[in-house]
Amino acid sequence: MPLRIVLSNSLVRRFSILSLTAAALTYGASHLGAAADVAATATFPNPVTDIATAATMEEQTAVFAGGCFWGMEGVFEHLKGVSEVVTGYAGGSAASARYEQVSAGTTTHAEAVKITYDPSQITYGQLLKVYFAVAHDPTQLNRQGPDTGPQYRSAIFFANDEQKQVAQAYIDQLNQARVFNRPIVTQLNPLDRFYAAEDYHQDFIRRNPRNPYVILHDLPQIIRLQERFPELYQE
Repeated sequence: MPLRIVLSNSLVRRFSILSLTAAALTYGASHLGAAADVAATATFPNPVTDIATAATMEEQTAVFAGGCFWGMEGVFEHLKGVSEVVTGYAGGSAASARYEQVSAGTTTHAEAVKITYDPSQITYGQLLKVYFAVAHDPTQLNRQGPDTGPQYRSAIFFANDEQKQVAQAYIDQLNQARVFNRPIVTQLNPLDRFYAAEDYHQDFIRRNPRNPYVILHDLPQIIRLQERFPELYQE
């Protein structure tokens, strides 16, 4: 069952509203997330180019990387139309797809999430919008806030040419609109294979709601998702 945010009795029992507010303020002051780097006069546009959907389409997958995969998982599992989010590794070999190696920054892997979604309920373009607007800061090169190294890079691992074209078109659209104060550094890489992370990394926020990193860096992202995209948010 996903972690409930803001209106959840279980969350309120664990954290006071004051604690959540303090965490959000700390995040905003010390972690240059997507919200902090958006140009003051810009708004986040909907993707002009998207993948056409049909009610008969089967579930699809998307693989994104952008910092610690705990927070990415927490954001995307709260989207309507998303049935599963798996944390894992993309961009490297099977032999090096282990947390100890990846976290050392000595592999070509990035911490990533594999998102399974119903395209009749949420489009690939909408996933991209959340990815750029909430899930991470796409202007940070080989890092994300306090986490540094190529394993925390911003990257979209496309499964086919259609995903690649939509992702590139949206990056171009955001750059042309000057939504961010700095250039987007998100890489577009073909998805070779995705390797699921160790069991203790799955559903990490739900299992470890009192973890200091979760409080300071992950819960504020989920709060921001609920505030910015209430029409897409699910508990």
